[in-house]
Amino acid sequence: MLLACMKSEQLKMRRSNIWIAFLILPIIPAIMGTKNYLNNLAILSSEWSSLWTQETLFYSNFFFAPLIAVCCSYLWRMENQNKNRHMLFTSPVPVRDIFLGKFVSIIKITIAVQLWIYLLYIVSGKLVHLPGFPSMQTFYYTLRGILGGMVIAALQLAFSMVIRSFAVPIVIAIIGSITGLVASNSCYGAYFPYSLMMLGMNANKTEDMLSGNGAVFFISSLFYLTLICLIAILILKRQDVNA
Repeated sequence: MLLACMKSEQLKMRRSNIWIAFLILPIIPAIMGTKNYLNNLAILSSEWSSLWTQETLFYSNFFFAPLIAVCCSYLWRMENQNKNRHMLFTSPVPVRDIFLGKFVSIIKITIAVQLWIYLLYIVSGKLVHLPGFPSMQTFYYTLRGILGGMVIAALQLAFSMVIRSFAVPIVIAIIGSITGLVASNSCYGAYFPYSLMMLGMNANKTEDMLSGNGAVFFISSLFYLTLICLIAILILKRQDVNA
């Protein structure tokens, strides 16, 4: 049944225009970061590494969470309207598979957006005539950002499941991004879900922010992913019983 739920969510995404937002919106932080890099060449002298700090500053701090929140709200939009959720619960589908089907879809989107922003980073570097190509370290940061982004995606998916409003979870994502930025600059960043992507992407830093704390980052990310999914499925099961 999980495979059927995944196919259903995939079909829903294909029929929507939300992919346009995921293609266009990441271009904005790429442009902003590149412009900021060019305006501060006297200070930002590490070429590819400096460009990375500027693009990830805008992308991971201000764009990713609201962007993924829009997708999460869209995935729950139909179920949150009228009595569609009650109809869903009366169908012969385990509630676990309902949530996990949406979760797998949002993971695919997270991976796609991360790879897209990395490609935009390379294109930006070439447009400003940086020599060669970036080091594999920045690609490693991109992979870490996928894990941190998955935590935010899972959390926003749970919010959109509980809060039957399209806009409110997006506002929560914006607030989470701001508080996550503050937390990422403290010693508690690895324990706050909205900070994990910023730390994983090494946003606005040339030195690795997770140097010596990589294990804490990975354990914290996996802990949050497991906890959020378990709580969300438990809430759905209780709603299923009430329905």
